[in-house]
Amino acid sequence: MKYVVCEKPGNFVLNEKEVPKRKGNEALLRIKNVGICGTDIHAYGGNQAFFTYPRILGHELCAEVVEVDNNTDTIKVGDRVAIMPYLSCGTCIACTHGKTNCCSNIKVIGVHTDGGMQELISLPTNVLIPVNHLTEDETVIIEPLAIAAHAIRRASLKKGETIVVMGCGPIGIALMAQARIIGARVIAIDIDNKRLKYAMDNMGADHIINTVEENAEERVMELTNGNLCEVVFDATGAKRALEEGPKYMCHGGRYVLVGLSKGDLVYNHPQIHAKETTLLCSRNATYKDFEHVIQMIKSFPTDKYITHRMKFSELPEIFDDFIGSDDLAVKAVVDIG
Repeated sequence: MKYVVCEKPGNFVLNEKEVPKRKGNEALLRIKNVGICGTDIHAYGGNQAFFTYPRILGHELCAEVVEVDNNTDTIKVGDRVAIMPYLSCGTCIACTHGKTNCCSNIKVIGVHTDGGMQELISLPTNVLIPVNHLTEDETVIIEPLAIAAHAIRRASLKKGETIVVMGCGPIGIALMAQARIIGARVIAIDIDNKRLKYAMDNMGADHIINTVEENAEERVMELTNGNLCEVVFDATGAKRALEEGPKYMCHGGRYVLVGLSKGDLVYNHPQIHAKETTLLCSRNATYKDFEHVIQMIKSFPTDKYITHRMKFSELPEIFDDFIGSDDLAVKAVVDIG
C-alpha cells in the first residue's frame, strides 16, 4: 500500500509498505480523505513542538471500515467513520474525570504516532464514530469543528452574547460559524483583509477589524456601546494577540485561549483582576464535542469551509507550492481512497 511520509522538515516522500496487521481491539480502515491543518504545516516546516521524524502526518480523517471483529456492537464493515485522533490512556486523573482531551499520556494520531496519509491504517474501535448519514466532506472536517465546539462549550457561550474571535484561520472561522448558529454576535479580528472578508461573507461574522488599519480596542468599544465583549477567543497562537485579548473583554467576561504559543505570556494583573477575568484554556476535543458537531454539521457551510483539494499521489510535488501560495486557503483536503 502507498503512504506519504514527512522524512524531515520540508520533505514529503511517497513510499510503499505492507498493509498493517490489525489487533483484536482495532479496525482496519481505508482512508478516504485527510484534512490539512496548521499542525501538519508546522510539522512539515520544522516548527512543531514535541515532534520527531520521520512521521506520517494527518489527523483530520474520513475513513471506511475494511475489517473489524464481529463482536463489536457499533462498528461494522463498510461503515463510514469519523476518527477521534486523541489516544488517551483512560487511567490518569484527567481521563477519570472525563477530560480525555487533556490526558497526561495523550498521543495524537499524526503527531505522536503515524497518521492518515496512507491508504490503510489500523486503529482502536473506541476512537471510531459511525457517520453513514454524512458525506465524506462533512466527515473529514468534524475534528477541527470539534476543537471549535469544545472552546465554545468551555466558554458556556449563550445566545445574544457578543464575542471577539482573534484569528480567521480554520479554527477561528469554525468558531465564528458555530457561534452564529447558537445566536451570538461575532466580531472577527485579523491582520489579513482577505481572511476577514471571507469570515464576513461565508462564516457569518457581523463585524470585521483589521488591527493594522484601525485601533481594534476603540472599534470594539464602539460596536458594543462601550461594554466590550462577554467572550474573547484567541485562535491565533500569536504572543501579541494572546496578550491583547483581555482588552476586548467586558467586566465579568471570559477569555478562552485556543491557539497555542510556545513562550511565556504577560498580563497586567490589575487589568485582568478588575474585570474578574475567567481565563480558560481549550485543548483538543472530547467525544461529546464530536457528537455535537455530528448533530449540527448539516447547518455548517461545509462547501465554503473546504477551499482546496489535492491528490494524494501528487502531494510531495505540490505541497511547497500550496503553502507558499497567495491564494486564500482555509481548509485543504487530500483525496486518498
